[in-house]
Amino acid sequence: MLRVLSALLSQQAYCWQSLGELVMDNTPLIPVSEYFNFRLGEGGKPFLEVKLRGLALLRLAATNKGTAFTKEERTALGLDGLLPPRVTTLQHQVERMYRNYLRQPDDISKYQFLRSVQERSEFTFYALLADHLDEMMPIIYTPTVGKAVQQYSSLYQSPRGVTISSENAHRAEQVINNYPWGDVRMIVVTDSSAILGIGDQGHGGLAICIGKLALYTAGGGVSPFHTMPVNLDVGTNRKELLDDPFYLGVQQPRLRGEKYFELIDNFVEAVYERWPKAIIQWEDFAKNIAFEVLERYRNRIPCFNDDIQGTGAVVLAGLLSACHKKGERLRDQRVVVSGAGAGGSGVAAAIRDGMVKEGLTEEEARRRLFVLDAHGLVMEGITTDEYKVSISQYQDTCSDWNIEGDIPNLMEVIDNGRPTVLLGLTGIHGLFSQPIIEGMARNAEQPIIFPLSNPTSNCEALPADVIEWTRGKAIVASGSPFADVVYEGQSFVIGQGNNAFVFPGLGLASILGGCRRITNEMVLASAYALADYTNEKHLAKGLIFPPVDELQEVSIRVATRVLAQAMADGVSTHAGLSLEGLEDYVRSQLWKPEYIPFVPSNEVIEY
Repeated sequence: MLRVLSALLSQQAYCWQSLGELVMDNTPLIPVSEYFNFRLGEGGKPFLEVKLRGLALLRLAATNKGTAFTKEERTALGLDGLLPPRVTTLQHQVERMYRNYLRQPDDISKYQFLRSVQERSEFTFYALLADHLDEMMPIIYTPTVGKAVQQYSSLYQSPRGVTISSENAHRAEQVINNYPWGDVRMIVVTDSSAILGIGDQGHGGLAICIGKLALYTAGGGVSPFHTMPVNLDVGTNRKELLDDPFYLGVQQPRLRGEKYFELIDNFVEAVYERWPKAIIQWEDFAKNIAFEVLERYRNRIPCFNDDIQGTGAVVLAGLLSACHKKGERLRDQRVVVSGAGAGGSGVAAAIRDGMVKEGLTEEEARRRLFVLDAHGLVMEGITTDEYKVSISQYQDTCSDWNIEGDIPNLMEVIDNGRPTVLLGLTGIHGLFSQPIIEGMARNAEQPIIFPLSNPTSNCEALPADVIEWTRGKAIVASGSPFADVVYEGQSFVIGQGNNAFVFPGLGLASILGGCRRITNEMVLASAYALADYTNEKHLAKGLIFPPVDELQEVSIRVATRVLAQAMADGVSTHAGLSLEGLEDYVRSQLWKPEYIPFVPSNEVIEY
């Protein structure tokens, strides 16, 4: 029943008619179902012809309007007496929910409250989120979601999404067919091997996917009835989870090698069989696996890795805005990327590509780029990790450096390489010490310093310390939200380099374009779209990233640019699109949390 319902509700205010999938007249938009008919009335206004009655309508998050059911609907649909007498509006419900939200004693309680609202009514949840996105994004996403991941089993209340595990992967097609939404277009999937900066979290990583998809809807206008969060439960190597009698995931060590990829192959094939137009976002895979998974599937299905490509695009956008603020070019910077995992390597690759876009050769760009891993500077001919080779430094660049060992460390890179930009993606709290920051201040009048690791407890340096140690000269952004910093009477806004400024727009564009694959050029376009938006709207105020409450406007701008790039790259299958009016088209496709009228069908089905 849910699957039929979802196919209907997903069309509400999500206009796929431009994809040739709906007929905009007074006939049903999809074949008549066993339980509902979704119809258009006078003036093209939608309504739901309902065959169910009573509690069945109140127990489904997709249909529960709660106290917003009108008196006529209550009488006609068997709801009379099952609800409080007063009929309210969606906005009234949102205001009541917000008052209850404010009563929650701590962040994890607020997280649980919002999740419970989502499980009762999708529409109320997203209307609430839309009204308070700036305040609630740190709750449903980083940093609070990190705590929710760690406590997933103890906090568990309601099922959401799909789990593919070693116990059911051999019947992945059946598992995928069990999912209730009939037309999935956006999937966020993790194997939980590298969650934020807290590592292997087993089954708990599903909370990350749920949070990301909430931002796809709140920020990118993607219908929640077109989305699916997925956990690939391949086991865990975290001893406390394996020993926890209340842990809800598979209690076995992580799969490796052939068995691991066999499980993912089964998942991908099952998804493609049911939803060939679905976009897959790979999320929080450990560094080596992240690159291997992306390369394995990127030309088979439309997919991208947010940690590699999304992080790279967001950080590149921030650097472009910071350079614009200084009146300089990206190609003239000397950049240190501390951390060579999936995020750090993706950032380095994006910066290299940005410098090439500004006229440097790839070799020239690499000579201005210093990537460090746990061993020190990543150097060509020394690193054994294949994915690091294209961002490694040439050995002759460092041949005359004054260093103590064979490989330069961070301080030695700063002293000898004289970088103007320092980026932290290590997950190591306090790595950027006062000598490191003061060294950066010696290299540039306005050093660009981004301690980007999440959650907040893993940040390489506190923005307030960076401002103080550079005497207010540094341009600072972080990965998690921080309050403004006041130094010597001047207020410094700390921009948040959040992937949410990129992935909702990138995903939305890929959906609307019916893209066969997601190209590097599309990802690069998202970075320049974000930078241009910031420069146009906020750079004069000192911001290098937009405020979070403008997320949907940012996503529209990103989606428009990415969709245009997809058309230029020849990967869009939507033949009806044209560059003229493309932003208006994107705006017209955004899903909004709005109730529609329910009317009773002459046919009644007992439920």
